[in-house]
Formats: sequence, C-alpha cells, structure tokens
Amino acid sequence: MVKLVGVLNVTPDSFSDGGQFITPAAAIAQAEKLFADGAELVDVGAESTRPGAVALTPEQEWGRLKAILPVLMKQFPGKISLDTYHPITAHKALKQGKVIINDVTGLTNPAMIGVIAEFQADCIISHLPTTEVQAAHSGELVDDIQVVVDDLYARAHILQAEGLDQDQIILDPGIGFGKAPELNWQLLEFARYMPDYQVMIGYSRKRFLGEHRMELEPNLEAGRVAIAAGAAYLRVHDVAGHQQLLY
Repeated sequence: MVKLVGVLNVTPDSFSDGGQFITPAAAIAQAEKLFADGAELVDVGAESTRPGAVALTPEQEWGRLKAILPVLMKQFPGKISLDTYHPITAHKALKQGKVIINDVTGLTNPAMIGVIAEFQADCIISHLPTTEVQAAHSGELVDDIQVVVDDLYARAHILQAEGLDQDQIILDPGIGFGKAPELNWQLLEFARYMPDYQVMIGYSRKRFLGEHRMELEPNLEAGRVAIAAGAAYLRVHDVAGHQQLLY
C-alpha cells in the first residue's frame, strides 16, 4: 500500500507554508500532527526550493535544524527524512542517529555520495537536470521521461556499488524541477518506468496542477494517478486530506 510522507518546512519562505513552523515548538508540534494524521515519514527541510529562494550555507541550514531534527529523530526513530543537498548537514544529522537523506539535487555532489556510503544511510534521490536548484528553475526544461529514468538509474547504481541495498533507495522524479509542463503530468506515473525501485512522487501544491493547486481535490487527482502507477510514497502537505486515497 502507498505510504504518505508529510512535508515539514522549517523555513520562512516556502511557497506553501513559509514561516508557520520556523520555531522548534511549532515544528515539533506539526511533525506530531502529521504522524497523527497518518504519515509514515515526515520530511524535514530548512531551505526553500521554490523559484527565487535564497540558498543557505550549511551553517545557516543547521542553525534552523539543530533544535528540531535531533528531537524528531529520537521521538520518531527511522521515520524522519532530511531534505538537504549539503553533505556537511547530512553528516551532522547522521552522527545523531538514523535519518533518511533526501537530496533534491540527486547526489550531484560526490561528497554526498561519500556521506551516504559512510553511514550506509537510507536515501531518497530526486532528479534535477542541473547541479543547482535555482538553475533548474530557470534553465532549459527536460521534456523526455527517458532522461529522468536514465539519470536516476545511474545514481542508484552508484550507491549500490557503494554497498547500499536496493530497498534502501527511494527514487523521486523531481516534478516541477526543470521539467516541461507536459512531462510533469507524465511523471505522476513514473513508478511504471522504474518497477524495480521504490518511487516517491512529490506533486503537492505545485504549479503544474493549475490555479487551484492549493485546494485538496487537484492534489487528490494527482495522487490517484500516482497510486495507480505503483508509487510507493506520496510526498504531501495535507496528510489528513490524502487519507481517503488509501482505502
């Protein structure tokens, strides 16, 4: 059965809920709510990846996480993922204990591969057509799903060569990151193209869903397509609202 991944933005500037959960108390309370609503995992991110967002240094990123992430890792062992592309941040987190590393840049930094290999950490590999998030938003758009398939296969094989088991790797096609609008819709069915791996689909409230993207129903429609295609995880903001898709 598909599992829900709740989004927890510890940021002042995320497109959906920026600033709501920036304090440790608010972030921890929101994580507890997401799990109570039925999330299997909660994905914690300290840097917004929306177009135009300002990149953080690893020090700034950890400054937002250090009073939140270790608490959640202890409270919900094995159920927290960390949305970061900074190897330094990933290393600090993994020294605290088990956490899933979710790299939106698809491990384009070799040092991140080294960190994941060192700890043999479970990970989520997202597809990004460039090495930088903002460059993906402003650069040439990918319009061929085979490009995404080939790139993610290559990344997964690198980690498997470093000792990770296939079931430690979750693949995310990176909907909304440097993709043509038509491809974003096609990527909802990405699990059909990579049946040997667990696939996570992150469509929640993204622009390709249209002008009503903040409402629940367009998100549920996308979720239905992803589930029918065999997605293992849906990364969503509204966990409670998505519960109806599971039954």
